[in-house]
Amino acid sequence: MQRLGRKCLTMFLPSADNMTITIKRNLESSLQAPCTICTPKEGCKASTLQIQPGQNVSYNFSCPTPEKYFVMEIHKSIDCISGPCPFGAVGLQPLGLPRLNRTFSWHVIAARSVGLELSFNPWLRQIDPNDTCPDSATFNVSTCQGLKPSNIGIFCRNGSVSHVKVQGGVLVSLHLPWNESPLQSGFSIANRSSIKRLCIIKSTFKTESSAVLSSVNYPLGFPEDELMTWQFVIPPNHRASIKFINKTSPNCEKKEERVEYYLPESHNNPEVFKLDDLQPANIAGNFNMSLQSCDLDNQDPGILHLRFKITVQLVPKDESKLYFLDLSKERGLTVTIKRISTTFRNFVPECLVCKEPTECEQEVNLTSGRIYQLSFLCDNLANLMVTAEKVIACWSPACNIKNQDLTMPTTLLQLPVRLHKFVWQLIALDDISAEITSGSLKLQQRSFQGPSCNSSYHYDINSISREHNFALGAFCPGGAIERIQMRDNVSIVLRPTPKANLSATFKKHLKVTFIPVIKEECIFNVTPNTSSTVYLQTPNWDNGLPDYVSFSWNIIVPPKQEAVLAFLKDRMDIVCETGRAYVNIKEQKMQGEEIIRRDDQLMPEPKSFYSSFWVNISNCKTMANQNKLKVQFSVTFSPRQTDPKTILIAAVASGVGLLTVVIIGVTICCVKKKKEENRNAMVGVYNANVNTQMPGQKVVFNKGRHKNESHIYAVIDDNMVYGHLLDESSNGVMTPAVGVYQPFQGHMENPPPVPSPSFLRKRIKEENFEDPLSLLLRDNELYTFAQRKPEEPMSSGDSGIHLMENHNQEDLIDSSKD
Repeated sequence: MQRLGRKCLTMFLPSADNMTITIKRNLESSLQAPCTICTPKEGCKASTLQIQPGQNVSYNFSCPTPEKYFVMEIHKSIDCISGPCPFGAVGLQPLGLPRLNRTFSWHVIAARSVGLELSFNPWLRQIDPNDTCPDSATFNVSTCQGLKPSNIGIFCRNGSVSHVKVQGGVLVSLHLPWNESPLQSGFSIANRSSIKRLCIIKSTFKTESSAVLSSVNYPLGFPEDELMTWQFVIPPNHRASIKFINKTSPNCEKKEERVEYYLPESHNNPEVFKLDDLQPANIAGNFNMSLQSCDLDNQDPGILHLRFKITVQLVPKDESKLYFLDLSKERGLTVTIKRISTTFRNFVPECLVCKEPTECEQEVNLTSGRIYQLSFLCDNLANLMVTAEKVIACWSPACNIKNQDLTMPTTLLQLPVRLHKFVWQLIALDDISAEITSGSLKLQQRSFQGPSCNSSYHYDINSISREHNFALGAFCPGGAIERIQMRDNVSIVLRPTPKANLSATFKKHLKVTFIPVIKEECIFNVTPNTSSTVYLQTPNWDNGLPDYVSFSWNIIVPPKQEAVLAFLKDRMDIVCETGRAYVNIKEQKMQGEEIIRRDDQLMPEPKSFYSSFWVNISNCKTMANQNKLKVQFSVTFSPRQTDPKTILIAAVASGVGLLTVVIIGVTICCVKKKKEENRNAMVGVYNANVNTQMPGQKVVFNKGRHKNESHIYAVIDDNMVYGHLLDESSNGVMTPAVGVYQPFQGHMENPPPVPSPSFLRKRIKEENFEDPLSLLLRDNELYTFAQRKPEEPMSSGDSGIHLMENHNQEDLIDSSKD
């Protein structure tokens, strides 16, 4: 081609080149076309120009930027049937084409028995039909077998596809942008023997990388009863993994669609997989993968297509190391290992967990009852995490789960993968509650005010029920909470710190017991160390307490200790829509003090306790879009200080006690002496002249024998009066009288408190208002405090004995003599 004049172009196509050039409008352009093609014969009117072999044509454009409106197609036919094929590198002809977007196409016509191999340089990368290449240079390869061409794929430059082999003819097209003018097409054609299948795509890897490949005619459907193959060349010290991205299965009338692998060192080649099967991974060395279609149902054929990803990566350092996970003795345990992070690099290596040499996945679920042999195909094991969940269920009162340790399999903690969380699900019937104890280490509640946890893990404890799902709080070992009782189902989640070594630091200190149902949502038992401060807060801290719930803390005060209870805020800071919120504090002793505060009252001032006590917090239904109930308080324990007045009183009491003992001793001695003197005295001689009725003395009993004087004696033996003091078995020591009330000296533990019924009735009567929560608690026997009943008088029968005061035997004897 040569230029004629300033803007005129001439193009000549030799007949032997078997080439046709067409210039036409760009149908993909959205711009109006103020530009036309100018020729000497027709002037500037043409919108299309076609140049046939042997023609010499002069032309030009009526605008300075024809690349915006026109495209050029260069089509060359190569006949390999009637004559020899021009094998070798394919050049771009003719040279010096105008700067238009160009599409070169080569149609190679060959016998069906002839195999053709296309070799690309640079290698190609297959893309989705809807995608475009970054440099706008695109290859399209199709096979000419059958009634219509089958599209092998669309490719960009710079990939892993090094060769495409086809059976029979092939159609190759190259689309180039107007501003690029390469001299070579980038591929060559070679003659090969028959490949006996639709096509073979060879993908060669030199280092770590990945490629996405598709079946022929993707996504329209793979041809019926055809076979295609991918050949993969894997470098040494690398592993390959296959993952299906998108797939559909046809309706087969005969045979069945399948995927076949020829794997290195496999004794079962070809290994056949279904499209829905887990595909091989961790493949070492070169291998082939083939897709076989079936005979389709004529009425409803469906379509078969496949899009998959192959990832090639370096062998990890510990690739050959095997890890055993023993779950054979576990029950209700599920372990999940999966990938947690992705990187934003051009190449993202796979991070796979392998249960078998080539059975690898990004996520595996392992159930109890088996021993697993695991390996990892992952360049960075920090990208994997382990989660585990164990269900402990009690479906009847006879389930007999008592003090069962919450443990984790030892082999699980020895895996090289970080444990993200371990969950224990405690599930039971509605009339069964769960009790969590931590006797050895106890638990510390993580709060904003208290000290931070120093352990390498903590527990998130949650309550799960139909009415309320809430977080009890976060707890770590090394505190004062010895026992937690929860009414509903419980979820306990162990969460380690990022760098925790649980195999060395985890101690099985939590135990679970299923108990009869409790009435409150939760009860905490707090048993502190001496001289310490315990910080506590209401559950569900982030969102506040749910409506109509009640929680109690049983604060155990050690002997000779003083506990100071202090609330961090002076008000509850809520507005109740229905009912009232209460804080109730009650000592656990007879006649113990009880303090009750309502939501509209000030919280109690700091107060000292010298015995164990309850703290109960009961919520109302709070107003919508208002603050939720959140209460924090602390209990500070310290040695109990003895008051000097108390010491003085104790000393005086001791002195009085000692004096009393001396007097009793002297009295006993005198009585013994008198007994010896009166041993021969007359006993029980009746004297009718003696009047024992003392003036003005009130009888104790209304009914008796004082009127018939049958009980009057002239002489009363000392043994009858003081004999109970001289019981020889007691060695002269006084013994307590039988039937006389003795105070209970043992341990007392009352049920958790709520506002007393009398207090609530008084408040409700004043406000003319029935509090549903208060009525419920009032009628609940769990919250009824036992009141000591007055002692009933002891019946003595018909004794008729009068009360005698300040009279001794000598007075009686003297009066009888007179």
